[in-house]
Amino acid sequence: MKTSVKTVKEVLANVLPEMAEPFNKLHNVIVKNLPKGFEAAISYGGLGYVLPHSVYPAGYHCKPAEPLPFAGIASRENSINFYHMGLYTDPELLKWFVAEYPKHCAQKLDMGKSCVRFKKLDDIPYKLIADLMKKLSVKKWIEMYEKNYVSKRH
Repeated sequence: MKTSVKTVKEVLANVLPEMAEPFNKLHNVIVKNLPKGFEAAISYGGLGYVLPHSVYPAGYHCKPAEPLPFAGIASRENSINFYHMGLYTDPELLKWFVAEYPKHCAQKLDMGKSCVRFKKLDDIPYKLIADLMKKLSVKKWIEMYEKNYVSKRH
């Protein structure tokens, strides 16, 4: 994927051809299930799902000019990576996700702190991702973010 993309459409148009169908499907599932207030946008040069400055004017504490990140997806050479900050921030949400994952996907969970890597593109658990996206409201995400990140800056 090109790193100089400026719009969501450019990101979607520049996904590796062999990943385009599952990447676009994952994007559509995320957008369809995002709670009101979040939006798809360019975030740190990639496809993110964020709280825009119109909803959270302070922006991201690491770089206030950026909207507050919530989730994201990226295509890599051997995987599609899905990022969800709630999994990193909320132990109960992470516990739920890890317990639900095997019910939706035959491949072993390949996960970092907030990153889930899908190497078998025909085994992406779209329903699980849809359910996950609905778990945190804008209000709840702001509360969690401010408790875990903003308060630690002061």
